[in-house]
Amino acid sequence: MTQESDEALAERLATAAGLILLELQKSGEFVDKALGKAGDARANAMLMHELRTARPDDAILSEEEKDNVVRCDSSRVWIVDPLDGTREYGEGRSDWAVHVALAIDGVPTVGAVALPGLGLTLTSGAPRPLEPANVPPKMLVSRTRPAAEAVFVAEKMGAELVGMGSAGAKAMAVVRGEADIYLHTGGQYEWDNCAPVAVAAAAGLHVSRADGSPLVYNCKNPYLPDLLICRAEFADEVLRLAEEYSPD
Repeated sequence: MTQESDEALAERLATAAGLILLELQKSGEFVDKALGKAGDARANAMLMHELRTARPDDAILSEEEKDNVVRCDSSRVWIVDPLDGTREYGEGRSDWAVHVALAIDGVPTVGAVALPGLGLTLTSGAPRPLEPANVPPKMLVSRTRPAAEAVFVAEKMGAELVGMGSAGAKAMAVVRGEADIYLHTGGQYEWDNCAPVAVAAAAGLHVSRADGSPLVYNCKNPYLPDLLICRAEFADEVLRLAEEYSPD
């Protein structure tokens, strides 16, 4: 029997976790924060079981599991966020996601981001053709806490600010052509962006840290505070303006 490819596995698991979360969201069994907590737990349990069964020799880093830095000795590590955008999920919104990624030697190689509220799963294995850029360009920010640095860059570029929930939803909005720039400097972890970065890179978008350096995964400390995902034609200007920004 032919082994399921890493790309197919990531897509299958992200989609399946999304269905679990949708069913729970619609059940009325939990509400608000309790719904998010229950969703995280159920989606994570399924993902851990399936990954350990399908890839027993690979390491795993999940937001919902106790971290074991032994994973750093592994070339292959699955990096997952069972529910990205817990607040949005608990509020019944659609801008939340499920992330399943595989980093190989620190590189985000395979990724699947499910957007269950939209009935979509985007993957590195089937990149979407990029839509034409928006005019003026659209820049994504947190719907509740827009970062001052992103606001500064948007004003300098004449970009329109678009508030949105989870990191995965924002990144996929760029992939889908709903926006052009996602600059984040407010703090994230590897599970927040590994799958989105893999999908965005496969689609031909620019992906980097906010200073232009590469995004590296499976680090001993999984804190990864900033990133830029954008159309390639905007990358140099965004990076230049981000460097110019200084807080008052």
